[in-house]
Amino acid sequence: MKKTNSIPAFHQLSLVLDHLGANNEWPGFSIGITEEEYDTIRALINKQFHLNGWFTVENVRQSLTAWGKLLKDKNLEKWTAPYEFTAAPKRVGLIMAGNIPLVGFHDLLSVVVSGHHAVVKLSSSDQTLLPALLNALFQFEPELKQQITISAGRLGEIDAVIATGSNNSLHYFESYFGKYPHIFRRNRTSLAVLDGTETGEELNALGSDIFSYFGLGCRNVSQLFVPQDFVLDRFFEGIFPYGDIVNHHKYANNYDYNKAVFLMNREEILDNGFLLLRESADLHSPLGMIYYKRYSDKKEVEGFIAQQKENLQAIVGHGYLPFGKAQSPELWDYADGVDTLKWLSDLK
Repeated sequence: MKKTNSIPAFHQLSLVLDHLGANNEWPGFSIGITEEEYDTIRALINKQFHLNGWFTVENVRQSLTAWGKLLKDKNLEKWTAPYEFTAAPKRVGLIMAGNIPLVGFHDLLSVVVSGHHAVVKLSSSDQTLLPALLNALFQFEPELKQQITISAGRLGEIDAVIATGSNNSLHYFESYFGKYPHIFRRNRTSLAVLDGTETGEELNALGSDIFSYFGLGCRNVSQLFVPQDFVLDRFFEGIFPYGDIVNHHKYANNYDYNKAVFLMNREEILDNGFLLLRESADLHSPLGMIYYKRYSDKKEVEGFIAQQKENLQAIVGHGYLPFGKAQSPELWDYADGVDTLKWLSDLK
């Protein structure tokens, strides 16, 4: 199927996602599905937390809202316009992660709009939401059923693969799928660079970059660079409105555990009651904790970023992504900096 045929279907799906994300009642047949079908998906959203304790209703709706905005036809046309999808269709295996809701949707979308066949291996942590949305998508364009297969077991016959997982998973990917054309993704994280001139509103928006999806995404900030004279109380004041996160039992367990470990080891940490702050140059902080590093010259920061390029997904701050936008990538903001559509368009 050509991209021109699939784009209207994804656009129609975006209308469904808009209303689901906003928790609206069924708006009518304008969204393309019946009230019963719509309410079935709404009920499934409310069940996600019981299937995966990290997938709260709020987090699932946040993901649905984000995809509702991205799947508008003007965005899809802009994204796909530079590419010519003339290669013969291939079966592309997709091994999806499950750290945040619908985290593998971009790969699925990329494979479909490029005219290939997606063979999807869902994460055990996120197995029901995507199939429910695909059922709606197939109503808008039945031919897409021939382009998307959900694999219950092994991927089976494939010509290429896109796999996302941890650094440990990378060895598995290379062993089993290294012989195919592939994109393998591993652990990445994001950082924020403060220069001391940030407003209270910007520091509050930084809280979204840290706490969205409980900090489990590769686009969540886990490291702060702050000037030598920066008063960390300003940071704590900015993120104060996010304090309710500690009421989530899984987050609280991580926060309490890490607090206990560092106190037992008599390591110096700062604590505001729901987030631990520790001085360290490491990138990947434990859940419930943020690392910070002071700098005296911006060149130090630039050097660190250049050195850690392969481990970074997003950078937030003045001169980088605006505060609060780390979890709002555009369709053309590719994971790991790999242009997925170009890779798919060149697939032989």
